[in-house]
Amino acid sequence: MSENASKKLSRRPDWAALAIAVALAAVAIVVVWSTARQAGAASYARIGPTTFPYVIAAVFFILAIWTAVEAWRGDFPEREQQQISPILWIVGGLAAQMLLLKIAGFSIATGLLFAATARAFGRGPLWKTVPLGIALAYVIWVIFARGLSLSLPAGPLEHLLF
Repeated sequence: MSENASKKLSRRPDWAALAIAVALAAVAIVVVWSTARQAGAASYARIGPTTFPYVIAAVFFILAIWTAVEAWRGDFPEREQQQISPILWIVGGLAAQMLLLKIAGFSIATGLLFAATARAFGRGPLWKTVPLGIALAYVIWVIFARGLSLSLPAGPLEHLLF
């Protein structure tokens, strides 16, 4: 028996991939259930507004079965060990943005998210990335709020300059 074949026989099922397969199957079931509950769907045509949700649900279910089979056989490659620190930086940046969006405005809140994400990817010290993120977010705010007339939260920085 070859070394590769013996590795496959000794590997356990990939439980994370099996969980993904279960999630895919759950999405397929929810799409079918939601589509079946739609009232007033046109029945005069063979292809109507419910056709594509059923097709999408079928694709999700096929992917769920395929993922489960591959997971059970252990055919997925080994994954690297996850590091919790970058995840915490990104989640913390998102939390800070959500908490500060109405108080500090779009530019400052999004600038902090930018800096936290940059830190998670190992880029630059915070004293550089926070001002850079705020400047980039301010440019985005000007483009969307002033140029396209979209409603983005304005804070002290936006009120100071506009």
